[in-house]
Amino acid sequence: MSDLPVLNIIVALPEGGRLYAALEAAMAASALGRPARIFLQGEAAALLRAPVCFAGDAARRAAGQPDLASMIDEAIAMEIGLLVCQSGLALAGMAATELVPQVRAAGLVSFLAEIGDGDRLVVY
Repeated sequence: MSDLPVLNIIVALPEGGRLYAALEAAMAASALGRPARIFLQGEAAALLRAPVCFAGDAARRAAGQPDLASMIDEAIAMEIGLLVCQSGLALAGMAATELVPQVRAAGLVSFLAEIGDGDRLVVY
């Protein structure tokens, strides 16, 4: 593991564009050798329901950019931690088995408890 500060990102709203931006930031940090984690809080947990899609996917593909599902696959391959709010799963009427593989359910308290003194926290 890197000695660089971990980039911790909270996606606070159920908007695909916010998750896309969080993934881009986490992937950029990872490309620079910095570990990154993304926590989807509350209703944002539903963004990781399999199969993943969002309204902006067609426009992104038309512009030669990856869609949201491809970004998530790449983030997982880059070992970016993807976590969803346990309460958010309940709000969305979802079970953890409906999530994209390799995404895990967690609580906000446990997510915040793992943030070190020198780590970074960003909220989208």
